[in-house]
Amino acid sequence: QVQLVESGGGLVQAGGSLRLSCAASGRTFSVYVMGWFRQAPGEEREFVAGISRGGTRTYYADSVKGRFTISRNNAQNTVYLQMNSLKPEDTAVYYCAADSVLNRVPVASYEYDYWGQGTQVTVSS
Repeated sequence: QVQLVESGGGLVQAGGSLRLSCAASGRTFSVYVMGWFRQAPGEEREFVAGISRGGTRTYYADSVKGRFTISRNNAQNTVYLQMNSLKPEDTAVYYCAADSVLNRVPVASYEYDYWGQGTQVTVSS
């Protein structure tokens, strides 16, 4: 098992930046494919970005491509989401998630086994 704790959320003006972190504890971090999801009020949880075990492959939702960057540091058991050029529509609770079974980076939330508690990101216009 792995425990995930997100941090770095907050209130930012449109056009600003935030860096989210997700610290993992428990089983060896490098066995997990990692993903970031977000959920706005009244909306379904949606895929934002994902990264392979070694960090060589990354995937992004079209809505964040070119603005967000996912990365990981396996030595520090942490995955990051750098968010630039933030827009009001990026406002949501952001969750990190982990999967140890698949050899690909899933985009469906049901394919992830472990989740953090979430961190709120609010972008004002």
